[in-house]
Amino acid sequence: MIAQKIQNIDWQAITETMHANGYAVLPNLLSDEQCEMLKSEYNNPNAYRKTVVMERHRFGLGEYKYFSYPLPDIIQQIRTNIYPHLAPIANAWFRALNMDRQFPLEHAELLRQCHQNGQQKATVLILKYGKGGFNTLHQDLYGEVYFPIQTVLFLNEPDQDFTGGEFVLTQQIPRAQSKAIVLKPKKGDMLIFTTNFKPAKGTKGYYRINMKHGVSEVRTGERHTLGIIFHDAVS
Repeated sequence: MIAQKIQNIDWQAITETMHANGYAVLPNLLSDEQCEMLKSEYNNPNAYRKTVVMERHRFGLGEYKYFSYPLPDIIQQIRTNIYPHLAPIANAWFRALNMDRQFPLEHAELLRQCHQNGQQKATVLILKYGKGGFNTLHQDLYGEVYFPIQTVLFLNEPDQDFTGGEFVLTQQIPRAQSKAIVLKPKKGDMLIFTTNFKPAKGTKGYYRINMKHGVSEVRTGERHTLGIIFHDAVS
């Protein structure tokens, strides 16, 4: 069902939105039941390879866990089926910026390139924030081989399960002040966004806008999200 749902998305509209903004929201990709199922596995020690307490590394306040391979079926389906729609966007960005890299159109081939570079560990992660939790602005690269677009699934309902905790993007335009973008997707929505930059067209051709992402402070309640990064990590 999730594969069919992904296939039925208007990918031309998503592509145009990604080119314009560097992000796009897919509403209602997951059902309430699927969100609850993913959250219910948070304390299953067999599902994860690594736990990171964010405060220890000055990443923010909260906790996240990296999944082990093999990934849960629903995550594997999303990762495999969405990637072919995102690779042409990434390739168009790299061509526009005259960057000498094109990405394969199948996810398995991207993973093969990662593994040849010693990047063999899963990067899909689930994040949990309580009251006061936040995530500092950052980029998720993990190694020399990286895919420049990633996604995040929202597993709680804002203003019902938690308040605050908005998703924040910043755009650093050359020779200008940064622009902040604040998003509030609903439970079950997926946000697609750039891992580290997007091209923009100026009077002399395309230039690079660097972007970072983070999470504002959670004021009340509990917030879970699931991040799908398409490249693997060294560690």
